Amino acid sequence: MSKKQSKFTLFLDYVWMTVGCVIFAIAWEAFLISNHIASGGLAGICTVINFSTGIPVSFSYIVLNVLLLGIGFLVLGKGFGFKTIYCIALTTVLFDVLPRTPFIANLETNPLLDDKVLNPIIGGLIEAIGISFIFKRGGSTGGTDVIALILNKFWPVSPGKVYMCLDVFIIASVLLVPGMGIKDMVYGYIAMLSFTLFLDFLLLGSKATVQVLVFSKKYKEIADEMTINLSRGVTALQAVGWYSQQESKVLLIMVRKTQLSMITRAIKDIDPGAFVSVSSASAVYGQGFDEMRTGIDRKKKQQENK
Repeated sequence: MSKKQSKFTLFLDYVWMTVGCVIFAIAWEAFLISNHIASGGLAGICTVINFSTGIPVSFSYIVLNVLLLGIGFLVLGKGFGFKTIYCIALTTVLFDVLPRTPFIANLETNPLLDDKVLNPIIGGLIEAIGISFIFKRGGSTGGTDVIALILNKFWPVSPGKVYMCLDVFIIASVLLVPGMGIKDMVYGYIAMLSFTLFLDFLLLGSKATVQVLVFSKKYKEIADEMTINLSRGVTALQAVGWYSQQESKVLLIMVRKTQLSMITRAIKDIDPGAFVSVSSASAVYGQGFDEMRTGIDRKKKQQENK
């Protein structure tokens, strides 16, 4: 990549992160904070602080994030750190400016949605869209984002699951706020589920993998089609039909979920009577799929062994 292309890519990173921060802040201000709903994450902690003490979300947000930035620099590199500083600074400004705009200020008395349950659902969906833009460009809004990205770097755990575990405790803290109770906590959990499930769909949906088993007398033609024309790896497993007692081969193919229709169409074209079994694979490691992450720095381990 040329220097000019590299600069343009970096420029696009910041454009998309800016869009993500705006979407993220609007989701909180328009659907959650204005409806007195505290969801998860650092923004959720700051919202609970705001409900109980009146301290502006923007102030506690920047203070708490400063405490976590050092971790981002040390573990995820300088590139992550600078992008995170930008996202934190922009989000802090948005949390300060948006509540003073006529549109957001009016939502305290005239919410966008009259149905209280729809607000956390829509808010969580919109928040996930904003965060996905930021994550895909290597940024973060700080807080629990830092924890999620650190864990995801070393262990194959989805960001959404990290959020869910942390958010259970953060949302429950609304019970400590005077005047708020179980109902308010439930609204927070609705927003959390909406956010985490949709975030995993946006970030990991295209990486979902399925295992395909093909039972066909034309296994050789199907295997050749997979390897030669579709560039997919195939493993032929020795099998015996128990009823017929005839030996044959069962083809094992690992493919992305998005490629499944292409694979099954090719199989049907060769043998319309083929028996095909498809099952979801929770994780697949190796060439063409995901890198195996065990929490061990391989380079460091190699140096220690020398």
